[in-house]
Amino acid sequence: MIRATLVGNPNTGKTTLFNSLTGGHEHVGNWHGVTVEEKVGRYVFKGEEISIVDLPGIYSLSPLSFEEQVAVEYLEQNPDDIVINICDASNLQRNLYLTLSLLEMGLNVVMVVNQIDKRPICKIDYAKLERALGIKIFYLNAGDKNSVQEINKFLLQQKSESFENGTGENVGKTLASRPKLSYLASIELDKTKGFVDKWDRAKDFYAIKLLEDDERVKEKLGLQNVEFGGCESVAKARYNFIDSVLKDFASPRERVYGKSKVDKIFLNRFLAIPIFLCMLAGVFYLTFFSVGKWLSDGLAFLLERFVSAPLLSLIENVYGAGSWIYSLFNVAIFGGVGSILSFLPQVALLFLFLSILEDSGYLSRVAFVMDDILSKVGLSGKSVYTLLMGFGCSTSAVLTARNMEDKNAKIKTALLTPYMSCSAKFPVYAVLGGVFFGANNIFVILGLYLLGVVIAILLSYIFEKTLLKSKQQSFILEFPPYRMMSAKRTLSVLWQNIKLFLGRVGTLIIAMNVVVWVLSNFSITFRFVGNGRGISMLETFGKILSPLFVPLGFDSWGLVAGLISGLVAKEVIVSSIGMFAGRDGFGAIESALLVSGSAVYFASKSAVVSYLVFCLLYFPCFATMSVMSKEIGKKWTAIGMLVEFVTAYITAFVVFTLARCFEVFGFWTVFLMLVSLTIIFACGVVIWKRIKAKKLCPYGKGCHKDCKRKGKV
Repeated sequence: MIRATLVGNPNTGKTTLFNSLTGGHEHVGNWHGVTVEEKVGRYVFKGEEISIVDLPGIYSLSPLSFEEQVAVEYLEQNPDDIVINICDASNLQRNLYLTLSLLEMGLNVVMVVNQIDKRPICKIDYAKLERALGIKIFYLNAGDKNSVQEINKFLLQQKSESFENGTGENVGKTLASRPKLSYLASIELDKTKGFVDKWDRAKDFYAIKLLEDDERVKEKLGLQNVEFGGCESVAKARYNFIDSVLKDFASPRERVYGKSKVDKIFLNRFLAIPIFLCMLAGVFYLTFFSVGKWLSDGLAFLLERFVSAPLLSLIENVYGAGSWIYSLFNVAIFGGVGSILSFLPQVALLFLFLSILEDSGYLSRVAFVMDDILSKVGLSGKSVYTLLMGFGCSTSAVLTARNMEDKNAKIKTALLTPYMSCSAKFPVYAVLGGVFFGANNIFVILGLYLLGVVIAILLSYIFEKTLLKSKQQSFILEFPPYRMMSAKRTLSVLWQNIKLFLGRVGTLIIAMNVVVWVLSNFSITFRFVGNGRGISMLETFGKILSPLFVPLGFDSWGLVAGLISGLVAKEVIVSSIGMFAGRDGFGAIESALLVSGSAVYFASKSAVVSYLVFCLLYFPCFATMSVMSKEIGKKWTAIGMLVEFVTAYITAFVVFTLARCFEVFGFWTVFLMLVSLTIIFACGVVIWKRIKAKKLCPYGKGCHKDCKRKGKV
């Protein structure tokens, strides 16, 4: 078996190349932090098994974060792997810094220059560059599965024959001396003499790491107390060598990597956040109402007309409409699953729009804009990637919190991710909000998404001041160029998300619906109680817990039971409500919600809003809890779950109380009262701060203005 490792800077196309080589479908994006752990893909090429490892993106071999440490340690433990170093043709100068480090380490390096942009900022003579570095260089598009076959052919050649230069299996040892070229002469390697003799192949690498004062290498060699201090000279020597090489082989164009005129608008201090909110509002409108709503209604009609109606008619003819088999298919399968399946177009559109924001390079700008705000509550711009991915799926988003170098910031980011409204909660908003608010539901949905963000920021501030104070965090951000999403990539994103959604519907949701149906149609003595013949197990449990939710405005046992089933997957809340409604057809839920005395009855719109807020903020699904437990530990996961429930309960209670006041006393009466109370509170805070400042002033009372003018306070 041939083993190869993909190594490169973040956002150079590593995962894209990994997918092209292995035929995999790992998530890719035009921003830093997509890959946070090593991924392995195996495939067969011309009868030979090839194993490819995709490592997290790194800038150098001096790890500063968790994912960088994963990559460096893997390279140290697997020195005989073929290292495929992928570089971006538009950012070759910086990418070559890592290439030189890999060569210093004595690794078997092959370079792949990814032509992401059709017009890179430099035109390179790769044949000359290949001879200068002494390694094989491929110039291709990482997303083109045909062109990457050249890499597979080369890997086979590497095993069966040798490099064209005649280095063969000893390529690592040969290349270990190549990086000396001209720049290692300026590094004082004598300072490290005697410390690295036991490393033959990577002697120069560890010597240079000592000169860079690399704490990890010093600890490995037992030299924690020895100061070398040649870091600046090492970096300068590397860049001097890179400049000398590119000067001979590169023809630069008048364009700067990542720079765009539209950044003057997108990064404007006053316009950046409003533009981002407008973009989100546009995404929600297209997804939940115009295009997405039309597609969902069409799919629901087709499912009802050509799938559920004919099959139910067949089952009714065989078993009768009163049988438990008919009830199982009518309620659990076609009623519950069908109501979820109709939302497939909207969920696919939501993921598509999020992917467009990723691939365009806009998400990196959002992270930059949000860094200043998040730093005030103990987070950094890196948290933006995790939190934004939470709008898609909280389970996968929590994994990306690994790229936080500060432990407390990582814990906070993981704990706050479930407050972002994931796509699984959308059917709940669409069904309940659509019944009670109609066209105005877009404002309800947008408000729920924003509420999740606001609650997360407030909790982060509380954590920062109490249990999880973060250290000062550095945030180095690279702006990728703006890019258009290709048609191939668009179809791939749509297909992958459709498969994922159908997989959940076809396995987890159907299984959970059957379980819920059994619990709601059989008594504790396991006697069939469907069609109102008795009290089911789920009704018993729901009625026991329902008094807890009376202060929140909803106490129907079906609504409470839906929250319990939602712990498996949030989509199940809708299908559970559909089953508890006990009616046929896709419109059953809407009518049952308005019928007094039904298991899922809402007494008022304020109760609906309260229920939606609670669904937004209460426990995440079991899969997310499991991932959080592995990433931040059982203790913090348990604390996070407790905080989520308390936050959901208090927030839902406050929202219900305010909404009820609006319903009873009128909008303007309550609004003006709230504005008045806010003004009184703000004035009190100002007066308190002024009194506190005077008390703390060392120059006596009444001198605050003078001290301020003189620069003393």
